[in-house]
Order: sequence, then structure tokens, then C-alpha cells
Amino acid sequence: MTQYRRHFVPGGSYFFTVNLADRRLALLTDHIAALRAAFRYVMLRHPFTVDAIVILPEHLHAIWTLPPGDTGYSTRWRLIKSHFSRALPLLESRSQSRQGKGERGIWQRRYWEHTLRDERDFERHADYVHFNPVKHGHVRRVADWPHSTFHRFVEAGLYAPDWAGGDAPDEDFGEPAPVGWVER
Repeated sequence: MTQYRRHFVPGGSYFFTVNLADRRLALLTDHIAALRAAFRYVMLRHPFTVDAIVILPEHLHAIWTLPPGDTGYSTRWRLIKSHFSRALPLLESRSQSRQGKGERGIWQRRYWEHTLRDERDFERHADYVHFNPVKHGHVRRVADWPHSTFHRFVEAGLYAPDWAGGDAPDEDFGEPAPVGWVER
């Protein structure tokens, strides 16, 4: 079995990107209540803080902080994915590999994880999370997307209600591009 290198910091804060297997579907927003229920279910059993999140139709970005001494984000994602999947009817096509393992075909098996290093790293990723619905063309203004902690950040005074409007706040958010990277 392939071993993936993950960076575990007890009580750390992490940025995640989690995708549906079929990126043409809108299961996450179509079934937002089931996704919220999956998060509540897991948070009751394995507490963590959702610092920032945006749910898009086919993927989500989140920033979590784990309790002191805890590194178990993999368990939490496995439980969230499985709880959400069990709430949906079995309609998706599944590969023989997934069928053989008793897996649904809803989620990509892997996810992107980044350990946040400092406050600036947290801010860059929170900006990325909240700007994502504009980036993907779902809305023209960040404030118009309902499935986001942006509104909570406004209430806390961290963002102005018109933050980023339809323009990226700056090009310095999210993951830094690798040296020589050209976006196409």
C-alpha cells in the first residue's frame, strides 16, 4: 500500500481541500444538510474547531484546529465522508476496486492537507477559502455565497461586508505557487 507523507502537529491548524470523485456533480450543495449533519456527528465524537470553511458543489476547503495533543484529522475526514455517503442513495457508478472494498464512489480517496505555519499562513488560507466561490464563478461577490464562514468572519470584524467584492484581495493567498509555475 502506498504511504502518503502527512505532517502531523498535535493541536495544529490545517488547511484542507476535499473533492468529490465526479467533479461534475453538485452533491455537496444539493445535500448540504447531510454534509452539516456529518460534520456535527463527527465533531461530537472527535471534537475540533472549524476555523473557516467553504462548501462548493463538488469540493470544499476548510481550516481546522485540533485539540491539544491531537493529530487525528485523517480519522475525522474518513468519518465525515462515510457519514455523508451513507445519507445519500446508492446511485453513483463504482469501479471494481471500490466495489471490492465496499466503498462508495462519492469522494476522491485522497485530500490535500497543509499544516498552517503561522498567523500570516492562516490569513492567506482563510482568504483563499472565502474567495473560492468567486474564483470558480459561482457568485460575483464573496458575500453572496451562503455556504461559507465568510459571514461569521464579517460578524467578528475580520472582514468588511464587501470584502473582495468581485476582485481577488491580492495574489498572495492560498498556497504559494511552486518556483517556475505558470497557471494555464
